[in-house]
Amino acid sequence: MKKAWLTLSALALCIAAGNTMAKEYKELRFGVDPSYAPFESKAADGSLVGFDIDLGNAICKELKVTCKWVESDFDGMIPGLKARKFDGVISSMTVTPAREKVIDFSNELFSGPTSLVFKKGAGFTADPASLKGKTVGYEQGTIQEAYAKAVLDKAGISTKAYANQDQVYSDLTSGRLDASIQDMLQAELGFLKSPAGADYEVSKPIDSELLPAKTAIGI
Repeated sequence: MKKAWLTLSALALCIAAGNTMAKEYKELRFGVDPSYAPFESKAADGSLVGFDIDLGNAICKELKVTCKWVESDFDGMIPGLKARKFDGVISSMTVTPAREKVIDFSNELFSGPTSLVFKKGAGFTADPASLKGKTVGYEQGTIQEAYAKAVLDKAGISTKAYANQDQVYSDLTSGRLDASIQDMLQAELGFLKSPAGADYEVSKPIDSELLPAKTAIGI
């Protein structure tokens, strides 16, 4: 996290060098999925809060422009960026070869491995074999979706897609899912620290080339 703040000026210049500043802008529009605490979520009063929100606001302050946050489900981020609905994506987006073919990225913000979340004592591990016959949920458009389809589905595991992470956790805590798969930092610093996550734990990081950890701003 500290690294992101130390490289704030570099990130601002990176954004300024792209299409974002091709003309005189008075505001920057950032796409955000507010279901991913502590990176981005909504406070009780409806305002957006979290690390990514603070980072975006700091970038706008550096560039002397107004920040406008555009809410979107995660699987709509890249289409929205390409359609110019917003100028950048600050929503815990992992850098992948497939994404680099269609959009650019800033310098790395942080490294976030992937893990499973499940009820304490369930006995699951990062090994897909431990989940055979179980149901695992994931957020659409994420790298975890690619892993679920390529690995979990073929390992005798039922997988289910959701529009956002809040929906994933809702079905997990209601018992409709045996486990969820998501960014490990998000799970540890967000869900597990919430009242709903008190009886849950995370697995060790999942080791797979389908699950890179480098996270950056999409531009």
